[in-house]
Amino acid sequence: RYLATGQSLASIHFAFLIGKSTASLIIRETCVALWDVLKSEVMSQPTTAEWLDIADVFLRTCNFPNCVGAIDGKHIRVVKPIRSGSRYYNYKNYFSVVLMAVSDANYCFRYIDVGAYGSSSDSAVFGHSTFGRLLASNSLQLPAPQLLPGTTFPAMPYIFVADEAFALGENMMRPYSSRGLTTERRVFNYRLTRARRVVECAFGILANKWRFLHSPIHFKIETAIKAVKAACVLHNFVRQRDGFNFEDTLSHSLGPTQLTAVRGNAHGAHVRDHFKCVPCP
Repeated sequence: RYLATGQSLASIHFAFLIGKSTASLIIRETCVALWDVLKSEVMSQPTTAEWLDIADVFLRTCNFPNCVGAIDGKHIRVVKPIRSGSRYYNYKNYFSVVLMAVSDANYCFRYIDVGAYGSSSDSAVFGHSTFGRLLASNSLQLPAPQLLPGTTFPAMPYIFVADEAFALGENMMRPYSSRGLTTERRVFNYRLTRARRVVECAFGILANKWRFLHSPIHFKIETAIKAVKAACVLHNFVRQRDGFNFEDTLSHSLGPTQLTAVRGNAHGAHVRDHFKCVPCP
């Protein structure tokens, strides 16, 4: 009831005739149980074959080759923790923790990291997350580089797409700067945005299905993190049970965003230039 509606503990207290502390304990223990049971079933680490399946869906639905995930962060509103200063105060002028997620083209989360300070940037949260360290150390079991459609050389690595807040890298693509865009770069930005929107849509589906995310979470930070994790695995469970339908979403794309960009590396820029040259089908 709490995850689906976001009702206060006082409301649950009157509805079920139990104490507020008892309701809080039940919510915390249930969220832990949901995470422990469902994580291995609906959010396990993908194998090389599963990464290939994800890339096929991205190519078919988003017209972006060699893409195995979209990465972004979402601020989860919380009540200011005691003696926390401004660590949880974000640029949107409220207190939050960061949910960093990697989504596939079916709007399911493949990796999540919850609990970073709201004042932290997306790139900093990603760099310190378990997924970020696995990507940096090449421990994700990504498929071997493969030729892009319509090209004969060279083979390109499998990549994740993100916005300007993330650093460009060999396995991380972000849009070109909006200044001085050529036609090829503009088309690349459009196709990358079309692939990146899946994680934005996944966040929207998550928040509208589990409506406790629409208001500040009135729990300790540790319990709030457990509740968000439980909502994410339940999101995947419901998506896999109900199936997927892309007809009502493929015509939408995200507009330009005002973000503080971070610098990438030269090899990442070289990889992005090859992706830019992929012919449109």
